[in-house]
Amino acid sequence: MIRFVSFEGGDGTGKTTQIRALESYLRSRGRSSLATREPGGTSLGKLIRKVLLEVGDHEIAPSTELFLYLADRAQHVSEVIRPAIDAGKIVLCDRFTDSTLAYQGYGRGIDVALLRLFNDVADHGVRPDLTFLLDCPVALGLARTNQRQREAAQPREDRFEREKIEFHEKIRAGFLAMARAEPARFRVIDAAQAAEDVARDIQKIVDQEIF
Repeated sequence: MIRFVSFEGGDGTGKTTQIRALESYLRSRGRSSLATREPGGTSLGKLIRKVLLEVGDHEIAPSTELFLYLADRAQHVSEVIRPAIDAGKIVLCDRFTDSTLAYQGYGRGIDVALLRLFNDVADHGVRPDLTFLLDCPVALGLARTNQRQREAAQPREDRFEREKIEFHEKIRAGFLAMARAEPARFRVIDAAQAAEDVARDIQKIVDQEIF
């Protein structure tokens, strides 16, 4: 039974848009769901998100970055994700453990096997039943992010958006490697398509897996 669905992908792949679309679709089919995100899915998480993503003068060491994300996840699972699953809701999560492996592992170079052990502690044994990997060329994703910043009333660049394109290429490669390793859980979606086409592809899979 599908109770926990995660959305993964690099910057600008449209995860937030697709979670909203799927939440609406599930509602139209009479299914109760909860949309949440990492970092920032709890009150504590919002403070951690501010530290992690807002641009500042101080660099954050990779290990510090890692433990902040893990702290956010531990609280998120305990306070939001597990209670929602227990209540019978389908949880739609914008990023989860795979993002730690992609960003801090493949991107920052921290040992992936070690990260999996840390994830085991932080996620309290809660794992996604289904993961949508929204994949598109890095240059396209970053262009979308830049466009969004230009259109925002209060533009706010995060630390990851300042990283070199090579960093984002490593992350994309990491996500795709994880998808190849776990084909039963991952569904790779072509996020270079128009948003409505991406949503339609996701709905087809949901129809097969949930309904």
